[in-house]
Amino acid sequence: MENAIRPFDQPLEPRAEWDTPMFHLAQEQFLQAAEFMGLDENLRDRLMYPQRTMIVSFPCRRDDYSEVETVFGYRVQHILTMGPTKGGIRYHHDVNLGEVSALAMWMTWKCALMHLPFGGAKGGVRIDPSKLSRAELQRLTRRYTLEIFNMIGPDKDIPAPDMGTNAQVMAWLMDTYSAQVGHAVNEVVTGKPVVLGGALGREEATGRGLIYLVKEAADHLGIDLQHATGVVQGFGNVGRHAANLLAEHGTRILAVSDVSTGLYNPQGLNLASVHEHVEATGYLKGYSGAEEVSNAELLELKCDVLIPAALQNQITGDNAERIRCRILAEGANGPTSLEADSILDERGVFVIPDVLGNAGGVTVSYFEWVQNTQEFAWSLDETNARLHRMLTDAFRRTLLRSQRDGINMRTAALIEGIQRVAEAKLQRGVFP
Repeated sequence: MENAIRPFDQPLEPRAEWDTPMFHLAQEQFLQAAEFMGLDENLRDRLMYPQRTMIVSFPCRRDDYSEVETVFGYRVQHILTMGPTKGGIRYHHDVNLGEVSALAMWMTWKCALMHLPFGGAKGGVRIDPSKLSRAELQRLTRRYTLEIFNMIGPDKDIPAPDMGTNAQVMAWLMDTYSAQVGHAVNEVVTGKPVVLGGALGREEATGRGLIYLVKEAADHLGIDLQHATGVVQGFGNVGRHAANLLAEHGTRILAVSDVSTGLYNPQGLNLASVHEHVEATGYLKGYSGAEEVSNAELLELKCDVLIPAALQNQITGDNAERIRCRILAEGANGPTSLEADSILDERGVFVIPDVLGNAGGVTVSYFEWVQNTQEFAWSLDETNARLHRMLTDAFRRTLLRSQRDGINMRTAALIEGIQRVAEAKLQRGVFP
């Protein structure tokens, strides 16, 4: 009779639900860095997959009471070694386990790079939030919170906003969790409204942090941002704030884009006017003060600073040769493929990788969590000063490793994070 028990030396095959381009990219980036640093094979295999995953399905009732839709949700914790896990929740119609697992893995390296006491996590619900009313969105959030209730907690796993979610969604999550335990637990989520313990500056933290890093890179390369040009793909929370803050340095913003269209003006966009249009209509489409370009065309515009702050897999082997920027500052997660990385390296494009570039969000989330646990609030100036200090320190450590070891910034940033996780795992040992 055939033995049904798998021997320890027989590797498990990747499960189909993890078989996505985004998770493959996260694993490939990790393996590349692990090979360069000579990471122990046992640790390498241990870090390839998440430590915990939860898949839930639950009903979402529509407002007219005639339809109850079954939706799927996820919560993934990549590594629990470093402390509680930390990561956002996204609502998007393409959310899947592979995507959430990739984001959780990147969050692990990001937190370790920033010396935060967290492991990486991520969550999501596969639904289009733009098609939900406010009441439907609230019911969805509260039910999803109940489904993952046992997995999250201020000492276990702390969610935050991500694509398709915001401070209001975090308020509903915090309220639902608090109702289950019988008292207010502000520290169970970050990115909340300030009145519920949210940190000042959290909303713009990712975009602000990215521009702190752009300034460091520009100084390193001898670029004067007052006479530079910038292009931003994505006009959501990250891209909008990044464009504004880059413009405050004197940089001429040539183009921005969202899901509806791209806007290009070689003389520079009037961002105040663009914001007014978006506030009135919800989208960039229809703005009269610029010519329309596609997102693909926008990426290939000549500029000093290009900020992809939209979706993953935007810069690939197909278009990397046509990218004409000096600094590529990644606000999105996974916007650049490994093949594109090699091409950009050869062409001398300075890349601020996503695990560093968008780390401002989780860093200020950490500040919020600390303030909530201490029941003490910081000023906006104090928050921004701490953020600047931590990000510039991480940038300089990454740049130093890149120059010393002759590797690109992405590999250097990943090694900075992976090495810290590996050391923590070795110190804790294996139980039993």
